[in-house]
Amino acid sequence: MASASAWAGSSQPAGFRWESSLPLITPPADGAPGFHGVKDPSIVYHDGKYHVFLTTATSNGWGVAYTSFADWKDAPKAPIVGLEKAPMGPGYRAAPQVFYFAPQKLWYLGYQGGDPLYSTSSDISDPTSWSAPKPFYDTVPEIVKQPNGKPGWLDFWTICDDQNCYLFFTNDNGSFYRAETSLAEFPKGFHNTTRVMEGRKEDIFEASNTYKIAGTNNYLTLIEAIGPKGRYFRAWTSDSLAGEWKPLTPDPMNIFASADNVRFKGRVWSEGVSHGEMIRSTSDQTMAIDPCKPLQFLYQGLDMEKGKTYEYIQLPYRLGVITAKGPNPISKMCPK
Repeated sequence: MASASAWAGSSQPAGFRWESSLPLITPPADGAPGFHGVKDPSIVYHDGKYHVFLTTATSNGWGVAYTSFADWKDAPKAPIVGLEKAPMGPGYRAAPQVFYFAPQKLWYLGYQGGDPLYSTSSDISDPTSWSAPKPFYDTVPEIVKQPNGKPGWLDFWTICDDQNCYLFFTNDNGSFYRAETSLAEFPKGFHNTTRVMEGRKEDIFEASNTYKIAGTNNYLTLIEAIGPKGRYFRAWTSDSLAGEWKPLTPDPMNIFASADNVRFKGRVWSEGVSHGEMIRSTSDQTMAIDPCKPLQFLYQGLDMEKGKTYEYIQLPYRLGVITAKGPNPISKMCPK
């Protein structure tokens, strides 16, 4: 990662410059032994608080947990509460996405439990309120089946326009998919599962997230990729959720955030920019971001001890925020 003074004269990608916080959400220092990491954040601001859902990596496996706070300075001390005591229950849960589905006046939490699942709640602040898991699909689409017949899909993302809802996801192997249903049928009725982009595994890997750019007719998709300096995000834009995606920036890899364009306010703690989510301007199903305000992205960073080896589930992922500095391709879309 870039140091605090590395922007000037560096070979950072054209378009975006970011400044990173220190880790803000971490496993509790006095927590149970075997709480290794916090990952895959989803965040909304509602009723005077940030509400964050995340994946926990512990000696018992993967789960989903919740934390909330009024200000980022309070985040490091905010309790992290697992959702296993809710009707949602224990078991493999990962990569949550939270949003308010206005037509039904319900909060939705989408996540992976092997297949794409969801739970609902009428009170986002109550971690015991999430309903038992239900599947987005009745059957696995043929297009996502691997040669062994098992599905290859993960990191599910819902976004809706004024008529339809779309479910986007990746497969860790170079494919980006989209399914659709009507706003009236959601969360049922997903069909027409289509591969909308493909490339090398390293270039279209996982953790896709898609947003409406408020005040414009444009959408933004970010997808995590694998680079020589760790994970990073690439960016595409489209004028329709059902349309084609074009690179947002002119550089060869249309880079959004990477080791080359992030500097740190304190120590350089993260290797790359991995699974994260934009801090949205709304909490609803439109997934809107405001191009007229500085962009912020809550991400998982890898805060490893030099010389130490880790099993995958033991990797010390922590959550921090990068904030855009100066003009960028999104801020230039701000309606004048």
